[in-house]
Amino acid sequence: MQLEDLRVVLKVAEFRSITAAATHLDMQMATASAAVKRIEAALGVELFVRTTRHLRLSSAGERYLPQCIAAMSMLDQAKQTIHNDLDIISGEIRLAVSSDLGRNIAIPWVDDFMEQYPQVTLRAHVSDSNIDFYRDALDIALRYGAPSDSNLYGFKICNVPRLLVASPSYLELHGTPEHPKDLLNHQGLFYQLQNILNDTWHFSCKESGEKPGAERSYKIKPKAYCAANDGDLVRRWCVAGKGVAIKSSLDIANDLLAGHVVSLMPDYKIPQVELWLISPSRQSITPTVRLLRDMFRERTKALLTQLVDKGLLGKSVLED
Repeated sequence: MQLEDLRVVLKVAEFRSITAAATHLDMQMATASAAVKRIEAALGVELFVRTTRHLRLSSAGERYLPQCIAAMSMLDQAKQTIHNDLDIISGEIRLAVSSDLGRNIAIPWVDDFMEQYPQVTLRAHVSDSNIDFYRDALDIALRYGAPSDSNLYGFKICNVPRLLVASPSYLELHGTPEHPKDLLNHQGLFYQLQNILNDTWHFSCKESGEKPGAERSYKIKPKAYCAANDGDLVRRWCVAGKGVAIKSSLDIANDLLAGHVVSLMPDYKIPQVELWLISPSRQSITPTVRLLRDMFRERTKALLTQLVDKGLLGKSVLED
C-alpha cells in the first residue's frame, strides 16, 4: 500500500468526489481513481459507495479513514520535526498573493529566495479573489489585513500606508486636486471584487479651527471612469494617465520612485493597512516559511525606507 495512494483516498473522502480530489491534487481523474482502487484492493473492502451522481463513505470507510487521517497527520508532523531540527530549507512553496503585489514585488523577491535555496520550488496563486487554503491547496498567503479567522496563523510583515496617486500627464490635463471635494471632478480608477465596486474613498485631516486632536473626515465618491477586479490593471491605468487611484504604497512604490506617478494631497490621511503572511495551521509554518517571513520583512522595510528617504512617507511607517 502506497502512502501517496492513501493521500488520494483521503482527499476523495474530503471532497466526496474523485474529480474534485484530482483537480485539487493536480492529477488526472483516472490516476486518482486508480489510486482508490489499489487501496480498496489491498484492504479487500470498498471504502466508498458510488452512484451515477454521488459518492459517499461506506461503513468500512467510515471506520477506517479517520484512523488513517490521524496516522498521516503523525507522519507529516514527524517529517516536519526532522526538518525543523535540521533547518532543512527545501520543498514546495504554495503561495497566494494579490495580483499587483505578486507580479511586481513579491514574486521577484521569491525568485531571489529560490536562487539562494535551490531545493525550494514554487506554486504561485496570483489573484485578488478571496482564497480558501484547502480548496486552493495553499500553504501560505501574503495578504493585506490581519487574519479574520481565529483558526488561521499569521505574521505581521509591515505597516502599509495607502496613497492617492496620479500620473504627471493626467495632472497636466486635469489639474491637481488639493481637497477631497476636488476629486468629484476627477476620473476615478477603482478596484472591484465580486461585483462590489469600491468607489468610496475616506480621508481625514486636522484643519484650522478644529479642537486639539480632532480631525475632520471626508467620504468621497468620485466618478468611476475605469474599474477592474485586478489591482495591477488599476495601477497600469493610473501610470498611463487615465485617472486618480488609491493604491498601497508597496504596490505603487516602484512607480513613485521612478516618477511615473506622484502622491497627492499629503495632508489628508487615508486609512492604512498591514501586510501579513498567513498560514492555515502551525504545521504549515516550516523553516522555509519562517525564512520567507524574515525575507519579506527585510525587503518591505528596505522599500518603505526608500519612500521615507524621498519624503513620500512619514517615518512612523517603519515603527512596529
